Amino acid sequence: MQTKNSLIRTKLLELANKRGSQKTFCPSEVAKKIDPENWQSQMQAVRNEGRIMVAENLLICTQRGKPMDPLLAKGPIRFGLYSNEEKNS
Repeated sequence: MQTKNSLIRTKLLELANKRGSQKTFCPSEVAKKIDPENWQSQMQAVRNEGRIMVAENLLICTQRGKPMDPLLAKGPIRFGLYSNEEKNS
């Protein structure tokens, strides 16, 4: 049985891989997959797990189309896969 955090991680990576390295997604998309009825209650957990995955270099966080430290971000953020250029810089 998956823990809540491992389920969130799985869903974050699934969506990131489905979109590919040139596309990002809103954390709400993952929250809605986990709990379609009460997705808002999942947002903080999804953002927190995404932050951990950014720190582990598994995901990139962007705000207004530019890379952003998710700990410093205020307002809407997006997650995605690193492109080859971003990983090499």
